Amino acid sequence: MIDPVTLAVLKGRLEQIADEMDATLFRSAFNPIIAEAHDASHGLYSATTGETLVQGKSGLPVFVGAMSFAVKTVIDKVARDGGLSPGDVFIFNDPYDGGTHLSDFKLVQPYYRDGEVFCYLASVGHWHDVGGNVPGNYNPVATECFQEGMLIPPVKLFARSELRQDVVDILMANSRLPGSLYGDMNGQINALALGTRRLDALLDEYGADPVREALVELKRRAARLMAANIADLPDGTYSAEDFLDNDGIVDQPLRIALDLTIRGDRMTLDFSRTSPACAGPVNIALSTAVASCYVAIKHLFTDVPANAGVLEPVNIVIPKGTLLSVTAPKPVGGYTETILRVIDVFFCAFAQIAPERVNGCAYGTINALSLAGHRRDGTRWVMFSFFGGGHGGHPEGDGLNHGNAPISTATIPPAEILEAAYPVMFTQWALRPDSGGPGRHRGGLGAIYEIELLEQAADVFLFGERGRYAPPGVVGGGAGALNRFSYEQDDGFHQPPMLSKMVGIKLHQGQKLRLETPGGGGYGDAAERDPDGVARDLRLGYVSRDAARQDYRVALTADGAVDPDATAELRQASPV
Repeated sequence: MIDPVTLAVLKGRLEQIADEMDATLFRSAFNPIIAEAHDASHGLYSATTGETLVQGKSGLPVFVGAMSFAVKTVIDKVARDGGLSPGDVFIFNDPYDGGTHLSDFKLVQPYYRDGEVFCYLASVGHWHDVGGNVPGNYNPVATECFQEGMLIPPVKLFARSELRQDVVDILMANSRLPGSLYGDMNGQINALALGTRRLDALLDEYGADPVREALVELKRRAARLMAANIADLPDGTYSAEDFLDNDGIVDQPLRIALDLTIRGDRMTLDFSRTSPACAGPVNIALSTAVASCYVAIKHLFTDVPANAGVLEPVNIVIPKGTLLSVTAPKPVGGYTETILRVIDVFFCAFAQIAPERVNGCAYGTINALSLAGHRRDGTRWVMFSFFGGGHGGHPEGDGLNHGNAPISTATIPPAEILEAAYPVMFTQWALRPDSGGPGRHRGGLGAIYEIELLEQAADVFLFGERGRYAPPGVVGGGAGALNRFSYEQDDGFHQPPMLSKMVGIKLHQGQKLRLETPGGGGYGDAAERDPDGVARDLRLGYVSRDAARQDYRVALTADGAVDPDATAELRQASPV
């Protein structure tokens, strides 16, 4: 058996390989969504099952579960068709086998040692534009995947280390931004090359067998630790549900429902009560749903190592036919909105089990916004970006203001980068007052973004959520503010009929878009919040005087100080 010191050293070395692969792509990508926002991931995967062995810490956690399905897709293809050789690299973006959506291109490479596949290295990155009806690919009115972009099954990008230029040509011909695509693809190729060199060095130093033993032991320990964590929880079934605004086609809510059962050291996540598959693009594939469950679990079981062992004591029930388990050609472009709701219902169910460990729901939408047009010289430009909001209050304090969605450790692309790359100007980038859910620990604040078009004309597309169903609080905490989007026309500002999704918006030079993103849900009863904390929030502009009185039942003097007697009277009175 491998000794603990060697195991710790190998664990660190293996994680460093994945981290360096992340860094290689982030520093070389052409696309700000990868280079600035880190919408990518790298890892090492099992040679036989595709299970996650090690993943980089800087990429998107949601890819941990999804990429194991992607690697398994390659393994199955090789078992069926044969022809695997050293130097091969597969490329594809099939969201039904590999998870997520068409914008996420996966590169999967076998790593050989002593003539056998030791493991697979894989890279995934969100490419800027991959065709389809909408620049940037978040098409809120798609009814089939063909309207969302090109769909590429697993094919060899490299065959025995020789680049297949015909494949590259096909990819570039299907993008509005072929230069960006080419740069991102080469960044991923170089990340795989670096991973290969680092693995060579590690195995040269320690040998293949000790490293292989370490990988087995790390998975075993994750499974054992996860089971022990579950065993400490009270047995029972705990239920929660939340809703998506609509699917972009039919303006009706869609239920995401979870029945979470603890029995001994096993956990079952049953989503059987979830709405059926819908016409629009908020469906997700099974692999994506499993990945979102993994992310939700890791938020609350932070001590468990990030590998496939996490899910061994967990049974995930997602029947065919629900919007969490669709197959081609159902549209899946807005997968981010749906997996955020999966995480939310997990938090709400878990709050009934161990309220001391959970937090209020985060803002719950990436607000995928795309502006596209032509510059004066005729060249095409496409600005695709996502935007931040508030995170939920938690047992130890207030939620994070203006963070990124909890599916990732990515960052919001900075205004300076977006303004330098595209003909837009941010006329406002600020925290949104009164957007955090009231609570003993307040939800974090959302943001206000106002964007002015500098070019002559642009088409605008929005794919968001939380326009009708606000992010819930937990343990008695209040909900965050609703999402609001508006766009300027000659007769003033308008809102989309479906509130959070729209295509076909036309902007002229000088006209603006305005996003007001949700805050996070609160934690605990707002009447238990320290009145001095409410006064501080008022001074900082986080809450208004009216919210202090109505939501927190705190009376403030004209200069913003707490009025103790009036506050005590308010809090003794029955809540309205």
